[in-house]
Amino acid sequence: MKLGKIKRVTDLRSVWHHEAKDFSKWLAQENNLIQLSEAIGVDIVLEELESSVGSFNVDLYAIEEGTDRRIIIENQLEDTNHDHLGKLITYASGKGAEVIVWIVKRARDEHRQAIEWLNQNTGVKIGFFLVEIELWQIDDSAIAPKFNVVERPNDWAKQMKNADSLSETKQLQLNFWQQLSETIKSTEMYANEFSPRKAQPQHWYDLSVGSSSYHIGLTVNTQKNRLGAEIYIPDDKEKFAMFKLHAKEIEEMIGSKLEWREATKATRIITLHSYNITNEKQWEQATEWLLNKALLFKQIAKHFDK
Repeated sequence: MKLGKIKRVTDLRSVWHHEAKDFSKWLAQENNLIQLSEAIGVDIVLEELESSVGSFNVDLYAIEEGTDRRIIIENQLEDTNHDHLGKLITYASGKGAEVIVWIVKRARDEHRQAIEWLNQNTGVKIGFFLVEIELWQIDDSAIAPKFNVVERPNDWAKQMKNADSLSETKQLQLNFWQQLSETIKSTEMYANEFSPRKAQPQHWYDLSVGSSSYHIGLTVNTQKNRLGAEIYIPDDKEKFAMFKLHAKEIEEMIGSKLEWREATKATRIITLHSYNITNEKQWEQATEWLLNKALLFKQIAKHFDK
């Protein structure tokens, strides 16, 4: 068997000559943003290229699908420097960003330490990512990019730092969603379909289905002792009406009666299941029920939203 030789392409500008005109435009393409999303674990939906911040422009401005957290991405086809670090903080402040991504050729030690310090000393809702972009090639094959995350938010440490301020219910929710997130990561069937999200001390957990107009929501209700799985549509009544035309088929696919709820803007297609979240011995069964329903809802969305 003949094997190829892998080599690293060290000159990024041999592929992207200009940061804004070439690299940012390349990164803004859907497939490339998906690759970055998978690397950092955040579902990125592009809002604007070269988005204005006062008299300056941030390279990419985006939101996180399912949460609408604001994201800024600053690109640098060279080693990190103080100038870009200052820009990063300025743009994050100007956009009110909660996810800040700095993509560079090489991260210098002092800037790694700066990003690490920022992650340790900002609130739990703010996260900084320092990402090196690499280029690789096997023999004369097409050049392939690789995102290497060198600094990321230490979510667990931040959550533990704030754990004392959490109520018993909020701590229970946090622990439950952490287990569900780990189940996604460790189970091939789920990992192939969903990217695990950061667990939060709240009653819901969102999953992407590859559409910016709706997502899958998973919920736990500690007062009514029940689980919920749903297709959540923030602001598209026509999409909801389209799904409702196939209500009977969708309910047969889910295997239970569904609730079709309409509010002023948002609409929801929900299935519910009685469950007491305080019974931690049965969390495995609970996460299995939620994730199986999530899979079914993703199949339904793919089947009817053509």
